Amino acid sequence: MRCRFALSPVLETIQAIRLTSPEDVPGHHRGFLHSVRHQLTALDLRPVTLLQPRRGYSPDFLSPPPTVAHPRFADELACIEATPLDRVREEVARSLRDSRGGDRTDVGRRLLADPADALRMLTGVIQDVWQEVIEPVWPRVRALLDADVAYQSRRMAEGGLDRLFAELHPQLRWHDGVLTRERGDDEHRDLTGNGLLLMPSAFKFDQVLVILDDPWQPTVIYPARGLATLWQSASAQELASLGRLVGRTRATLLTGLAEPATTTVLAHRHALAAGTVSEHLTVLRDSGLVVGERHRHEVRYRRTPLGTALVDQAV
Repeated sequence: MRCRFALSPVLETIQAIRLTSPEDVPGHHRGFLHSVRHQLTALDLRPVTLLQPRRGYSPDFLSPPPTVAHPRFADELACIEATPLDRVREEVARSLRDSRGGDRTDVGRRLLADPADALRMLTGVIQDVWQEVIEPVWPRVRALLDADVAYQSRRMAEGGLDRLFAELHPQLRWHDGVLTRERGDDEHRDLTGNGLLLMPSAFKFDQVLVILDDPWQPTVIYPARGLATLWQSASAQELASLGRLVGRTRATLLTGLAEPATTTVLAHRHALAAGTVSEHLTVLRDSGLVVGERHRHEVRYRRTPLGTALVDQAV
């Protein structure tokens, strides 16, 4: 099966907008979002957030499939702006039906009233967030995504798809030529002739998104490797004192456990070998700083009150 990698500045921008919802913010992005809070509060994000229900349909036209490995933001935005108005009307209405009461809000009614106005509102929000929030840090984000692509490409070259999917994401399994997503639906798709598009994301955290609908080729969007290191320089001073006490890698893992995570997730998030993470977690567990709890077939680690107090004291 053929695989290719691609990035999407527009997709990253929309995913970042989704993170402005308080319940959607992972620990490793909180510092960044706090640093850009003034830019975000100056923008009215509701036209986009209203069409991003936590569970439900989001308009496909807002995420055009990348045709090249590194599309330009301006080209992707132009593709959205060229969306036929009938399609805008249909997909906006479908999304608002999945947004609780969204069609009864002032913004929702405006989105439904005029598809041309809706398209201008949506592209305006996306462009503003890109310019004010994402573009200034895009070199850092792009470097993380490029590093992930290089790493995954190297693994695929060394051991084929078996090696690639072995650690790409805990929800993905590759066995006997079949790619399975745990906790996904039962839909099966023959990828012969279509191949697979793999897209690392800096703002898509923990969960994997699988797209099988036209005009996309079969696509897997997954959290980029080393995600927890993306904003690490901002907290380097905070990590230093804790690192002197427990060691830098263990300090990084302990600080990163703002929410429970498995060894595999932590390894992917911090760009570490799973064995290395396991060894450090054992030390942290034996020291009473973390505890492992079994959930179905996996063990998730979380900080103990002592571990949290230690992190809070360092910060």
